[in-house]
Amino acid sequence: MSSEAWFARAQRVLPGGVNSPVRAFRAVGGTPPFLVRGEGCRVWDEDGREYLDFVGSWGPMILGHSHPAVLEAAAAAMRDGLSFGAPTAREVEMAELLIESVPNIDMVRMVNSGTEAVMSAVRVARGATGREKLIKCSGCYHGHSDAMLVGAGSGALTQGVPDSAGVTAGAAQDTLLAEYNDLASVSALFDANPGQVAAVIVEPVAANMGVVLPEAGFLEGLRRLCDSNGALLIFDEVITGFRLGLGGAQEFFGVRADLVTFGKIIGGGMPVGAYAGRRDLMEQVAPCGPIYQAGTLSGNPVAMAAGLAQLRILRQHPEYYAQIAENAALMADSLRSSAKRYGIPMWVNQCGALLCGYFTGSPVRSFAGAKTSDLDCFRAYFHEMLSRGIYLAPSQYEAVFVSVSHSRGEIEAACAAADESLAAVAAR
Repeated sequence: MSSEAWFARAQRVLPGGVNSPVRAFRAVGGTPPFLVRGEGCRVWDEDGREYLDFVGSWGPMILGHSHPAVLEAAAAAMRDGLSFGAPTAREVEMAELLIESVPNIDMVRMVNSGTEAVMSAVRVARGATGREKLIKCSGCYHGHSDAMLVGAGSGALTQGVPDSAGVTAGAAQDTLLAEYNDLASVSALFDANPGQVAAVIVEPVAANMGVVLPEAGFLEGLRRLCDSNGALLIFDEVITGFRLGLGGAQEFFGVRADLVTFGKIIGGGMPVGAYAGRRDLMEQVAPCGPIYQAGTLSGNPVAMAAGLAQLRILRQHPEYYAQIAENAALMADSLRSSAKRYGIPMWVNQCGALLCGYFTGSPVRSFAGAKTSDLDCFRAYFHEMLSRGIYLAPSQYEAVFVSVSHSRGEIEAACAAADESLAAVAAR
């Protein structure tokens, strides 16, 4: 069946025809391709069309799809059994690898998703500090647990209000909204809630409003504010972990966090998550301490095997990070040049293997800047790229992910397609 036929069938049994909202193409219109296969940096859909993939399952496919070593590791684990709900050696090896790679973590707890990792890390922060309030930044996404689905109220100092039906005011009332890259807004929240803030949680590179880099001093300032107010600093590295480098954002920016959350990439594409931190914090988690968290499938042996294979390859080839950053920078520079050539306002942010071109002439340093983008222009650009065989995330507020499997020739082909697409957008 065609993608269109599958989508029609899906809408009868799945909300919106999808199992995660952005996949429904509501932001760009049209029918989403139903994918059947991926290899390297390419994917194929039900209609037999081939695409250069810059989504990479939203980040984890840093080596590309169907890497032989990752597939073989997963297959070997499956031959032993899919799940036990009991301890296995692989989860110990994964924890040891994470601790060896990432600064400032002594212990790890495996979970099944980034949402679960964040929810658990926040519980640890509250349990360890005896405080209830949490500061997050507008536009930073930390999964869909109730306390994280909060939008800004009437001003930066208001308490959170639910950003989704089904989330109670009580669940959201202890989440305080600051602005990314605005230390004054964070400081004001601490001042307005003395001795009540358990933690600040932040995406060190805000990769759920496109790609927004931390300005000089922002992450360092968060560290100082947390220290001076007795709060913990949580880095949500579900996207940046092992994508900026083996040590993640802590190593990349030289700023330590008290707790870190991971997902996506440490499973090699399998469902997985983890939270980690200092020993004194993590030993408060059950069964060692009073902070309860559990999961039947946590540390799933197949996910651990796939993730270990991928992370070990990255450890063996640290040069990969320079390679993908160079290719991402090439794409970013090409986008800037093409947009200028055709008179299209565009601001391009890039950090390591992540980049985002915003259809706005204003700098994008926060969610407010991202929201100035021309969504109609993005919609047109997205479909022009798709028609040329370039698979991008169907939202202006998502990142482009460059993988090790993208060759220089394929990057140049994507740049040429972007140039043609921007020319078509300008000619509308």
